[in-house]
Amino acid sequence: MPGGPGVRFESMLYAGYTVPPFYDSLLAKLVVHAETREAAIARLVRALKETRIDGLKTTKPLFLALADDPSVQAGAVHTRWLEGWLETHAARLVPDLEP
Repeated sequence: MPGGPGVRFESMLYAGYTVPPFYDSLLAKLVVHAETREAAIARLVRALKETRIDGLKTTKPLFLALADDPSVQAGAVHTRWLEGWLETHAARLVPDLEP
């Protein structure tokens, strides 16, 4: 799991844990902070790239794509922004979905 200054990973997961078939989709959360938006996004990208969760699909590709989006980088988003973004960008993420 990622770590370091400004990075927090919260979860009840542990090595060898088996996720039951009917699980809450929020198994863990990654929180980052920094002095500037740009630094926080860079820290987020680094932390996401360090994160490895095997055995199930994650939203990691989605968050990496969002971190790379100019609107997100500029802070030009609102509570309904993601819906439109997904309509135009989600298809390219499907092949990248992990396990």
